[in-house]
Amino acid sequence: MDQRLLDWARAVKAVRRGQAPTLWLFTDARRLPDPRAAAARLPRGIGGVVLRHDTDPARPALGRALARLCRARRLALVVAGDPRLAAALGAGVHLRDGRWPGAARPPRRRGALLTSSAHDAASLRRAAAAGVNFVFLSPAFPTASHPDGAALGAARWSRLAARSAAPVAALGGIDGDSVRRLSRAACAGAGAISALAP
Repeated sequence: MDQRLLDWARAVKAVRRGQAPTLWLFTDARRLPDPRAAAARLPRGIGGVVLRHDTDPARPALGRALARLCRARRLALVVAGDPRLAAALGAGVHLRDGRWPGAARPPRRRGALLTSSAHDAASLRRAAAAGVNFVFLSPAFPTASHPDGAALGAARWSRLAARSAAPVAALGGIDGDSVRRLSRAACAGAGAISALAP
């Protein structure tokens, strides 16, 4: 785990008391097939996990294992794109670009986190309108998850985040050095894969 990223997340949490976790592990079936060891190392009380693994047939079993681990370690858990699985796990929901999957928006469970990805100003607005607790704006920097994608860069990321009606966390190429290039006032948290891997 990147100690500088962990120190940054703790410092942000100290300023933003009572708000959502500041350090998030994103699961990735290709880059981190079994995220349980990485999740087990997240700091208690300030960490969270976004379960993706969308096409993995073992996703429900992995979700159950992560839900147990997250409860034991006081970590937040949100499930990307599947409100039913999220409800079964007692987890929150992670939207994509501020959009609910399917035609009907399910009722929001009391106390459950709602997060979203965003890639531009329009998806930031959709996420805020959906009532998210916070939104992951990406890619902040070049990332191995999307090697051909254009990164926003520190200046553009910070400008977009500063205009968001919802709190914004950084995702994409995030580590203990890159996160410090972003506007401290606009960055409410960070998500990563490699920087949080064992």
